[in-house]
Amino acid sequence: MNLTNISELPGLLQLERLEKNLFRGNSRDIGSKYVFGGQVLAQGLSAASQTVEEPRLAHSLHGYFILPGDIQAPIVYQVDRTRDGKSFTTRRVTAIQHGKAIFHMAASFQVEEEGLEHQIEMPDVPTPDQLTEVQAAMQQAIDQLPDRLRRVFNRERPVEFCPVEPLNPFQPDKHPAKRNIWIRTNGQLPDDPNMHRNALAYASDFNFITTALLPHGISWLDPKLQIASLDHAMWFHRPFRADEWLLYHIDSPNANGARGLSRGSIYNTDGVLVASVAQEGLMRLRE
Repeated sequence: MNLTNISELPGLLQLERLEKNLFRGNSRDIGSKYVFGGQVLAQGLSAASQTVEEPRLAHSLHGYFILPGDIQAPIVYQVDRTRDGKSFTTRRVTAIQHGKAIFHMAASFQVEEEGLEHQIEMPDVPTPDQLTEVQAAMQQAIDQLPDRLRRVFNRERPVEFCPVEPLNPFQPDKHPAKRNIWIRTNGQLPDDPNMHRNALAYASDFNFITTALLPHGISWLDPKLQIASLDHAMWFHRPFRADEWLLYHIDSPNANGARGLSRGSIYNTDGVLVASVAQEGLMRLRE
């Protein structure tokens, strides 16, 4: 089933409560063979959040992808209420399919506190309004693809992307290991801050590990390439809305051992750093 309407995203991430610490989620097809990693990450965060009393919000999560998810089967999320402290709450989440764990995550929640502040500056890049010609050129190139591929690239998704440096996956070339992409949900979300964290976790897995391929001139479409997310870490720094434009600045400092590391900084349009992301992914070249 395709996730083509933003109204479906809150339902996808809200989950069905089966028991006090047990939740069930369904999957949506985004054109990949297996369950999209960002979906499992966001649903795991949603399950953990639903066991935490307000006003504590997630400030960090660390997840490991263990097995590919079956897109046809529901996913059960089991939450371990590890600790409820005075300032911090800790949860562990296991995602289960067919009796096996496919994903593990630890998440931490904190009451709002005042403290010392600093942040790195946002890169100086054009705004989405200044990239309309780039977007039009990209769509024109997509329209010239064969039907099967055009349907994949034109598939509606709940997240909208506006790349600052557009790349052609059909004509890969070597580039520095960094990208800037404006992202937002394709429609307005409810005001619940947990939903915006869940939605940003979902969106953060798009366009991420592929940044580590840029110095090598290899496309994620290359049939010789086996690529998959191995882990995903995320830190939420300041309030934000996932349905407003956010700049996703990504770089890849290292690749070796058939693995690539990517890092991301996410800013709002005022240049405020709202979240940071890191992920190591499998990048295996096969004969």
